[in-house]
Amino acid sequence: MRYEVAVRARAELGEGPTWDAKAGLVLWVDILSSRVHTYDPASGRRTVRTTGQHVGAAKPRAGGGLVLNLRDGVGLVDPDGTFRMLHREPVPGRRGNDAAIAPDGSLWAGTMRYDEAPGGGTLFRITGDGSVEVVLDDVTVSNGIGWSPDGRRMYYIDSPTRRIDVFDHDRGRVANRRQWALVEEGAGFPDGLTVDAEGCVWVALWDGGAIRRYTPAGELDRVVGLPVDHPTACAFGGADLTDLYVTTARTGLSAPHPLSGSLLVLPDAGKGLPQPAFAG
Repeated sequence: MRYEVAVRARAELGEGPTWDAKAGLVLWVDILSSRVHTYDPASGRRTVRTTGQHVGAAKPRAGGGLVLNLRDGVGLVDPDGTFRMLHREPVPGRRGNDAAIAPDGSLWAGTMRYDEAPGGGTLFRITGDGSVEVVLDDVTVSNGIGWSPDGRRMYYIDSPTRRIDVFDHDRGRVANRRQWALVEEGAGFPDGLTVDAEGCVWVALWDGGAIRRYTPAGELDRVVGLPVDHPTACAFGGADLTDLYVTTARTGLSAPHPLSGSLLVLPDAGKGLPQPAFAG
């Protein structure tokens, strides 16, 4: 499986690729540079929006605009570009990290401490009206989140555990957390994930230079090597959802590969699932 360079960039911590089907754009963020990027694969057009603080994720809203998982909480960008906070919860030494939109349109947003102190992060669920519920309150580095095609499973990664866990999911509630797959020592740490139309889970391996695909049974069935040490997350995009976009990072590397920080793409990697937009 070959890779191509979608956007040659020098992102410090590229993260969270998301396909905005309505706009026909790939959204992604550079967390530590406080930037939200867009890329139009049809025209090659790119935009960059600078946020006022570190931004862990950017996702489309049902009515247009974006929802942002920020250092100090969750913010909204309206279609006209106006910014406002939906939920403010500043905690010294903590920031937002990866996030995902659930089948019901709620945002599941993770946090972590800058020093990655064990148990210093959370996973919370926020609905379109701003109602907030803490789902997990003992997380270290909250990362990949995704749902099975039928919505009955939620996959979740707390990176230092090396585990990909699964929960039973029903209308915004999760239960019965258990280990679903384990990334062995020396292969890197699981970071962001996406679920394809076959129910397989694709996972980026930080420090592993690869993307892995696991079957619905949790069995490893594909490894795609990349030239960069820090792939961070992946998502299917393009008009037919067959291209896998991969964000990458430069941070923490003494001699990063020239493509570290770029947005890569694996053409015709599989078939993704349509992603819901935030209901707020």
